[in-house]
Amino acid sequence: MPDFASSDLILASTSRYRADLLRRLRVPFMQRAPDVDETGRSGESPVDLALRLAAEKAAAVARTVPGAWVIGSDQVCMLRDKALGKPGSHAAAVEQLQRLSGQAAVFHTAVCVIGPDGAQQVRNCPTEVEFRRLNLTEIETYLRLDQPYDCAGSAKSEALGPVLLRHMRSDDPTALVGLPLIDLCDMLRRSGYDVLARAESSM
Repeated sequence: MPDFASSDLILASTSRYRADLLRRLRVPFMQRAPDVDETGRSGESPVDLALRLAAEKAAAVARTVPGAWVIGSDQVCMLRDKALGKPGSHAAAVEQLQRLSGQAAVFHTAVCVIGPDGAQQVRNCPTEVEFRRLNLTEIETYLRLDQPYDCAGSAKSEALGPVLLRHMRSDDPTALVGLPLIDLCDMLRRSGYDVLARAESSM
């Protein structure tokens, strides 16, 4: 990965999933960890939480790299108006998947782009997901194989996660993985960053 001297596109995230998605665009970028408290606020909806955190992550890194394009993103799983974040442990993941079993949920994936001029764009790309009815054996087997403890909702759609699902619906197939590339490319273009030209020049 290039350093800032050779790249003016910064991903304000240490997520390997988001980095893998951004690499699809074939442009040089670097990753920086945003120092942001991800705790939800009292009365804050899952959508507002995802949008706020995406913007705060981008802003935290943008302050340290003036003149760059900075991308921030966050994902929150919403089940009946309640937010489900990253489980962080096996026990929490079991509890999340038991709650999601047979239920419809919405994964809100927010993305923020801050341009060199400081102008900010923030969008949310929702993905509607319906989980199959899952028994404990299926849940335990899935978690042992995929270990999605750093994924909101305890499921990796880019790996074995689809085995848990009945269907999903979204305007962007990359949103559920963690970074909606269709929205991102449009936002970068609007802020003066030409993805195709940058990809060609980096060959």
